[in-house]
Amino acid sequence: MISDLSPRVQPLARPYSPSQRPRHTIWSSIFAIIRCKQNEEEADEDEFSDLPGMPARFTFQSLQVATKDFSSKIGEGGFGSVFKGDLGNRLVAVKHLHQAVQGTKEFLAEVQTIGSLHHINLVRLIGFCTDKSNMLLVYEYMSKGSLDKWIYCGDNKAPLEWHTRCKIITNVAKGLSYLHEDCRQRIAHLDIKPQNILLDDNFNAKVADFGLSKLIERDQSSVITRMRGTPGYMAPEWLTSKITEKVDVYSFGIVLMEIICGRKNLDYSQPEDSIQLISLLQDKAKNGKLEEMIDRNSEDMRIHKEEVIEMMNLAIWCLQSDSSRRPAMSLVVKVMEGERQVEPNLEITSLI
Repeated sequence: MISDLSPRVQPLARPYSPSQRPRHTIWSSIFAIIRCKQNEEEADEDEFSDLPGMPARFTFQSLQVATKDFSSKIGEGGFGSVFKGDLGNRLVAVKHLHQAVQGTKEFLAEVQTIGSLHHINLVRLIGFCTDKSNMLLVYEYMSKGSLDKWIYCGDNKAPLEWHTRCKIITNVAKGLSYLHEDCRQRIAHLDIKPQNILLDDNFNAKVADFGLSKLIERDQSSVITRMRGTPGYMAPEWLTSKITEKVDVYSFGIVLMEIICGRKNLDYSQPEDSIQLISLLQDKAKNGKLEEMIDRNSEDMRIHKEEVIEMMNLAIWCLQSDSSRRPAMSLVVKVMEGERQVEPNLEITSLI
């Protein structure tokens, strides 16, 4: 018997189908992608850390200790929760941003912008944290909290006196004037409301929360941006998405009326014809009855009714539906300080 001495032909190995591909290859690819993204984020952080003017950087652990594991919540907003903290030498407010609000690079760019702002009527950013996928902002602590707690008080607190309300109004106007006119780039805050105005022990007011702010170059007359802000405080031009810093002037006018009247712009506990404060303002101004809108809880406000009514006229100026007819915030400051008068012959029927 003759044995078969011909070489045996080995069958060719079949290529893996996608479903049969070794799992370690898939996991290696995923790990490589994740690591690459981490390297990019770390590079972004290193790049921004080297920039001049960046505020202090904190570790997540240090802020956990300062806030006692985030146990003392003092505020809640659309972008995150705010906690009281103690750094040993000073009290702070730590804002823990919700996840996926923005990317690391955008967050750090915002930190650099806010960190470069220094004005007595802007809440100061002390530092930040981007540790372990957590994004936190560390601000100076404002002991009296936000303005809404003091103007919507009803019978729970003594109403603010007129001179205190005037001081708050002037402080906010100065803070906005700085943002609009004195920075290298104009900055539109875009979310001016009582909850974003904070008060210290002496009721000095500071503008806070720049999460929605927009930079406007000096040579730009306006910018197009997605609608942002809080319903009830938004200027009518938001319908076109083409805005200027004058949207803040409109929001300021709303806040000014809330301070004077001691109520919210939209208050569904009011009679049907008084739910919307600006519609009520329009009606009272047209009929010469502005005095009826003064905070009924404050006798001091009624003693100063002539000054209060003048402030209502300032609010009407700020609330003009045509943004070009609204004053610059620097003019508002001059009115508050008695250096000029409110524009005469304002259009009452075009507030909204």
